[in-house]
Amino acid sequence: MKRTALLAVTTGCLALSCAASIAAQQSDEDELPALEAYRLPEGVSIDLDGRIVEEFWSIAVPISDFTQQEPVEGGQPSERTEVWVAYDQDNLYIGAIIYDDPEGILAFQRERDAFLSTDDRFMWILDTFQDGRTGYSFEINAAGLMGDGLMSGSSSGRGGSGGGGFGGGSSKAWDGIWEARTARRPDGWSAEVRIPFRTLNFDPGSDTWGINFQRTIRRRNEEILWRGWRRNEGLRRPVYAGELRGLQGMSQGLGLEAVPSSIMGWRNVPTNTTPTTYPGDISLDLNYSITSSLRASFSVNTDFAEVESDSRRVNLTRFPTRFPEQRDFFLEGSGVFSFAPRSGPQPFFSRQIGLKSGQQVPIDYGTRVTGQVGAYEVGFYQIGTGEQTFFDERDGDTTVPTERFTAARVKRRIFEQSSIGAIYTRRATSPDESGFAPELGQTAGVDLQMASRHFMGNNNAELEAFVVWNSNPNPSEERSLGDLSARGVRLNFPNDVWSGHLSYREFGDDYRPTMGFVTRNSFRRFEPRIGYAPRPESIDWIRSLNFSAQFRNQTELGTGILEEREWDFTVLGLRFESGDNVTFTAKHTYEYLDFGYEVSDGIAIEAGDYTNWEYSIRGGTAGQRRVSIYGGLNRSGFWSGTRTGFGGRITFRPNPGVSVGTNLQINKVSLPQGSFDANLYEFETDWSPNPWISTTGQLRYDDQTQLVGFFGRIRWILKPGNDLYFVYTHNWQNLGSNLLDDRDLIRLSRGGSVKMNYVYRF
Repeated sequence: MKRTALLAVTTGCLALSCAASIAAQQSDEDELPALEAYRLPEGVSIDLDGRIVEEFWSIAVPISDFTQQEPVEGGQPSERTEVWVAYDQDNLYIGAIIYDDPEGILAFQRERDAFLSTDDRFMWILDTFQDGRTGYSFEINAAGLMGDGLMSGSSSGRGGSGGGGFGGGSSKAWDGIWEARTARRPDGWSAEVRIPFRTLNFDPGSDTWGINFQRTIRRRNEEILWRGWRRNEGLRRPVYAGELRGLQGMSQGLGLEAVPSSIMGWRNVPTNTTPTTYPGDISLDLNYSITSSLRASFSVNTDFAEVESDSRRVNLTRFPTRFPEQRDFFLEGSGVFSFAPRSGPQPFFSRQIGLKSGQQVPIDYGTRVTGQVGAYEVGFYQIGTGEQTFFDERDGDTTVPTERFTAARVKRRIFEQSSIGAIYTRRATSPDESGFAPELGQTAGVDLQMASRHFMGNNNAELEAFVVWNSNPNPSEERSLGDLSARGVRLNFPNDVWSGHLSYREFGDDYRPTMGFVTRNSFRRFEPRIGYAPRPESIDWIRSLNFSAQFRNQTELGTGILEEREWDFTVLGLRFESGDNVTFTAKHTYEYLDFGYEVSDGIAIEAGDYTNWEYSIRGGTAGQRRVSIYGGLNRSGFWSGTRTGFGGRITFRPNPGVSVGTNLQINKVSLPQGSFDANLYEFETDWSPNPWISTTGQLRYDDQTQLVGFFGRIRWILKPGNDLYFVYTHNWQNLGSNLLDDRDLIRLSRGGSVKMNYVYRF
């Protein structure tokens, strides 16, 4: 098995290397379509109202040659779109007229960065270094919603938030400072956008950027693009973008940005010696553009009071749950730290900093440098956290000592879409009261990312390979390099009709990066997958079908004992022209459990061999419906018993800017040792009267922990970059058996805070 896997991967590597070289040569010869940016005359300004009435818009030359990606690849758009680009010394301007039937325009969302799966939208990307892999993405809708993100080029997949096709890695967490206004017209809607050059990193020596545009007509589930309209391409792949030419004399000012913020609050914890406290603090973030493409940031007393609490999840496995990062300081520029993202070694996981068991640990200071230096993409963190004592339900009073964290990353661009990189992390922990301190934790690794868009014609192919190792956590015991490291290779074919991957990886017994996240160790895994998604032209109510088969074989490293063997089939997937979808799956699993674990109070799973089948059906309605539903039902063997599960979400949008949703996860488990339920209930409301004010309320309860939590937040964007937050949290513990029939609530904590930040640019 091992020789077979390595032979297949080696063959694929050679093929992909040849394809990448050919692609690099071809890309130099391709003549890219271009859009000329119009330079505003001196003294001419724009009244940003979305109406496209200024005289210079009639002088600038628009583009309108959009092409369908969905439903007909290469087809003529059902509606016309015109786009202009202009600029002056300080700003880039984009104007657009989105021709449409006014009665058919869908614009439910207003909150900043809300996902626009419900709405018509207009999107664009800026590849400011014209490297074909990184850049900025933006989107708006007719209600004036603004969304943005950073494209890292670190991963690809089907569509994503860009809609349709295949795209590179993108993070919506970045909140750039820019403005957009929209206006309704008798023949559709229009938009004007102003993006300060101070918001962007770019090469001042180049007068050409990469640029592309995409429009979604939601009621028809239609996607149209200026360039990159083939389904194997897409907006989020800058390599397929056109060119924006004629940019000269842009100014970024001094490149200095100061962001002071203040927070005031109160917190009540009845079990504390001092139940009620009134925390308050002042923090400062300084951002400086070392060059126009390299930015440094320094933060003191960093606070994240406005961040939403982690979502609850039902976890019936013996492995920890990975929660996503939500803190802005770690999200901006985070793409460079992505390391072999599809293989999962994750030597750097920013939630290891400033968080412990879900509790915040004070961050005394943080420094960050991210950007590009020539052909290199670089990233650096140096962060210090203070000592913190809190009560943990499992361990009681817990003290987190002072720590210092370092992370460094560099990637060298090679060929057209490829890179080779290295990463290093270091975690130093101060001694506790007893004088004990963990060993200095260090991790280092190298990775290779190769991609070709001309594999066997015009297909996409990607190669990912990595080796990463960490220092010995217990130097008194000798460990081999194999024990302390992880390594692997993966071939990926992310294409429209035929897709698949082939991967092989090994994780050593002591691969435990102190700044990373790893769910399990000591395994060797081989995993192929193939997918087929035809589009039957003879059935006009079906957009596409989906079939796939995936195999996983995992053995224990060293002994070769079979730990897992899994066959996973998508028996039938249907995506309808209406936007609705349904999928039927079947899975056969074998798992060897070498030690038991407690799955629920008083119910333990014993060590042994287990073989089971799982059958599931899941589906959802189109997001543009006022009432949208997504859910799934599964029935499976669960170790030596059975599990019946249901998960679903219902969202009601009575008016634009208003949504009410409920999320359920129901699990009924029956075992010879006993039966139990593991259920999660969530209720959420959102109201945004306009794009500048948004309110969120979340109420959550799960019957495993019997915890009830409420989170409420109001965000007021005074102007782009200047925010005012009001936050309230309340947590209860139910001492009864369940919340509905045996309710006995006690208050664990409650608190409120007000936070304001303001941006000064120089």
